[in-house]
Amino acid sequence: MTSNNTSTARRDSPIGVWFKSSRSKPNGNECVEVCFGADLVYIRDSKDRGAGPVLSVPARHWARFLDEVAGRAPVGSNTLIQIVVDADGGASLRAHGNPGNVLSYTPGEWSAFVAGVRSAEFDLPCAEVLAA
Repeated sequence: MTSNNTSTARRDSPIGVWFKSSRSKPNGNECVEVCFGADLVYIRDSKDRGAGPVLSVPARHWARFLDEVAGRAPVGSNTLIQIVVDADGGASLRAHGNPGNVLSYTPGEWSAFVAGVRSAEFDLPCAEVLAA
């Protein structure tokens, strides 16, 4: 993860570029951001301007995490990131085994991320892009 730049690039993004869902507010600074690394996928909250916590998921487990986000898999089925959806529609993400590393999202932020996940915006890029 070498870049702190935020981009709205999509699945064909090169390694190290942070991006958000196309459903996020165009000029908004509050969203779930994702960055593909060579072997890890990173998640952060844009409200923190790059200074807050960053969670990581091994690329081989990313699809399992996305399935839980999208509701295609049962709650708790991914074993790396605990997803807690609040009654108001907001959500928090916490790395299992690291209770102090928490990302909290508003209902709008979480809704935009879930919509992006459901439309495959956060699927891993093709192998050629990861190898670049």
